[in-house]
Amino acid sequence: MTDQTRDILQEISTQVSQNDVVLYMKGSHDMPMCGFSSVIVQILNKLNIEFKDVDVLQDQEIREGIKKFSNWPTIPQLYVKGEFIGGCDITKELYESGELVQFLQNKGITIQAN
Repeated sequence: MTDQTRDILQEISTQVSQNDVVLYMKGSHDMPMCGFSSVIVQILNKLNIEFKDVDVLQDQEIREGIKKFSNWPTIPQLYVKGEFIGGCDITKELYESGELVQFLQNKGITIQAN
């Protein structure tokens, strides 16, 4: 592992630990650049969840680093209170079953569903 990779992993660790909800995505909160990222943004918006968006298209090192950090090969990736939740399919399934709302409430995240 190079020093540069460690720096990226540390940067990701800091982002995940200092923000209650973080979404590593293609695009931004206001302009998702892929359908999978858009689905998670829509879910978080429906629940009125504030989150930090990290656009992996703007930083190739973050894009590759997040895959190593989570040991998960795809983007988007959702983190809540430092815990990796999953990508689009997992997040969508959790939302549709009601488990995501319960999980967020258990983690102390305020939800104001629209």
